[in-house]
Parts: sequence; structure tokens; C-alpha cells
Amino acid sequence: MDPLQAPPKNQRLHVFYEGRVQGVGFRYTAYHCARKYPITGFVRNLPDGRVELVAEGPPEALDRFLTDIRTEMGRFVRREEIIQEPVTGNFDRFEIRH
Repeated sequence: MDPLQAPPKNQRLHVFYEGRVQGVGFRYTAYHCARKYPITGFVRNLPDGRVELVAEGPPEALDRFLTDIRTEMGRFVRREEIIQEPVTGNFDRFEIRH
């Protein structure tokens, strides 16, 4: 990396997963995938049957994290909606919310 170049800034992704994504270990899998990367945020089930995921971290780590989720859980996902949002820095770890 060029010493004069600033390190990449963190990004925030808000992701909604639709399909058969509840009751199949989706949140647990997302949590364990997240532990491999310097990311923070949460994953939770929504009352309408979707799973919501919010993650903040370096863009490359977020890309790898989402790729891991697709690899592990893609067979259950019918639709993935990714929204890029401003980083808040409100998280100190990645967690499963209930």
C-alpha cells in the first residue's frame, strides 16, 4: 500500500434476505462467518419471514463476508437486497439479535 494513500474507509451494508431463511440456521451461520472478519453489526429474524443483516467494516471484508453467507446459505435465499448506508460506528461487535 502506498504510505501516502489513506486506508479504505468502512462501509455499512443493510441486507434483507428472502426465501426459506428462518429456521435453517441462517443467523447462526452469519454470526460465525462474521467472526472471521473485522466487521460489526447484527443479524435478526423479521416478523415477515425475512432475515435482516446490518454490517459495518472494510469493503473487502464485507464482500468476503457476504460471499461466505452466499456459499453457506445461498440455497435457502430467493432474494437478497443490499442497501449501502452511511456508517454509524454504533456497533462494537457482530451479534445475533432476537
